[in-house]
Amino acid sequence: MKKKIVHICLIAVIIVITAFFIHYNKVPIMKEEEERGIFISYIEYTKYFDNKNKEEIKLEIENMISTIKEYGFNFIILQVRPFSDAIYPSNIFPSSWTVVSEEGKKLPLDILDYFIKIAHQNGIELHAWINPYRIRNDTDTSKISKENPAYSWLGTNHVKVIENKGIYYNPASKEVENLIIRGVEEIVTNYDVDGIHMDDYFYPDDTIDLENFEEFKNTISLTDYRLSNINHLIKSIYQKIKEINPQVLFGISPDGNIENNYEHHYADVKTWLQEEGYIDYIMPQIYYGFFNENKPFIQTLNEWKNLIKTDIKLIPALALYKVGTIDDYAISGKNEWIEHSNIITNQIKVLRNQKKIDGYSLFRYDYLVNEENKFLKLEQKSIKKLNNES
Repeated sequence: MKKKIVHICLIAVIIVITAFFIHYNKVPIMKEEEERGIFISYIEYTKYFDNKNKEEIKLEIENMISTIKEYGFNFIILQVRPFSDAIYPSNIFPSSWTVVSEEGKKLPLDILDYFIKIAHQNGIELHAWINPYRIRNDTDTSKISKENPAYSWLGTNHVKVIENKGIYYNPASKEVENLIIRGVEEIVTNYDVDGIHMDDYFYPDDTIDLENFEEFKNTISLTDYRLSNINHLIKSIYQKIKEINPQVLFGISPDGNIENNYEHHYADVKTWLQEEGYIDYIMPQIYYGFFNENKPFIQTLNEWKNLIKTDIKLIPALALYKVGTIDDYAISGKNEWIEHSNIITNQIKVLRNQKKIDGYSLFRYDYLVNEENKFLKLEQKSIKKLNNES
């Protein structure tokens, strides 16, 4: 009797697995309003813009957008403020060292403006991606220019040098919050952007705001205090954007692990997705394979879907950068990205077969055109085919 039960169970498992792959290997028709995004980060700038003049950078931008259009993407998440700096002429932040040899030097051109111009000419939206709190990835303060608002705050409670991590603004500082909001206001007022975007860099460490918390420790827990600080910033940015131009969207790309958002980043994603007035779209970084032992892709996707109680768009971010790599975090599934060459393609198919999914995005551009990673070639070809199906 026991053998018979085991046999029946094995057959059931085989049927489920077979059905899964048959279902998701069908090529569904692309949703008419599907959002297909690609991240362009400061790492692309240091690779494609380094030591190039104005016309050469323009040509690189044109080539990037031509490639993005060829692959069927319809919006770009462009990193415009990587490190308390700017790739556009700003009255608040200095020019970014990622596009000039030294922070604060004259920009060869208004890179944001040119990206917007060429993107819109090609029918592609552009969302300006800012990192609100990060000033540096290292602890060397000597390279921070006098034009940087962080410079005058060095040694104060507004800025903290964090060993082995970098230099960051304090999320509990009202002056910092006002600075970030003014930065968003400057972009939305001066540029024809389609959206403002933030990723998962919120609270940088667990000590940065302890001095500020002293005033509130008898009335609120430290966790709730931090969540409220980030919530106030997000809500204030949303209101400022809509006040200037209601058509401009506000989106966030948080950690794909919902628990991490609360335990490490203090990003209150549940509130953002269940109450109006915070964001227009959510782009969780679901950077996990199907066989990830900790956070399997489909289970994690469903967790995010179940959180949404408003008309906020869900546009998962997928880990193109993981193709051909070992993912130790996945434990028993750590070799999935080298054993299977079509994970991203299959994830796109999964998303197209799901209700309440508005598209997807890929991190990041350079992996779309990488010719050195042999594992990427099949994915690149398949992504292009999927995105250009009628």
